Amino acid sequence: MQHLIDADHHNILPSHGEALLFPDFFTSQESDSYFQYFKNDVPWMQETVVLFGKKKMQPRLTAFFGDESMQYDDAGLTLKAENWSSPLVRIKEKLEAKFETLFNICLLSYYRDGKDYMGWHRDNEHALGEYPVIVSVSFGATRIFQFRDYKEKIPVISLELDHGSALLMNRQTQEYWEHRVTKTTLPVGPRINLSFRLMHAK
Repeated sequence: MQHLIDADHHNILPSHGEALLFPDFFTSQESDSYFQYFKNDVPWMQETVVLFGKKKMQPRLTAFFGDESMQYDDAGLTLKAENWSSPLVRIKEKLEAKFETLFNICLLSYYRDGKDYMGWHRDNEHALGEYPVIVSVSFGATRIFQFRDYKEKIPVISLELDHGSALLMNRQTQEYWEHRVTKTTLPVGPRINLSFRLMHAK
């Protein structure tokens, strides 16, 4: 069962967690400017990762920024943070003011076309704490983002992440729900995602 929903400021999840979508968090002008900056001025990489015991190239480009000396383990990789850029600091401060929380790392993903994707996963690493607050910011082409119950695998809840939107994932979301960005055969332009998180000291 699949639902495509209009989730503007309403909790997307039926139980055990909170996910709120803010479609126009950034103005069109801000979003255009940020998209061009991140597309052209970020040191994008395509890493080899280990998934289900097999090595493969990530199906998207990535970058990692954060506070000094921050590291993040992801699919067999240890990422070392680049220093915050001025545009990232401006976005981070706006998110922190809106959602009344702090962020010290940001994972960036560049989906070049519809063949690039993110598979089902939960952001439930121990270093993010028991109930992590994660804000996912989108610039560029609209892509379908999906949630599903981690154990039952249903329902599948789909929403569109548009240019300039912000998606807040909070409370028990990472414990009970997994999420992904789907592939598509439709012609679609590039999309850049910024995932802001607070990582705790080990």
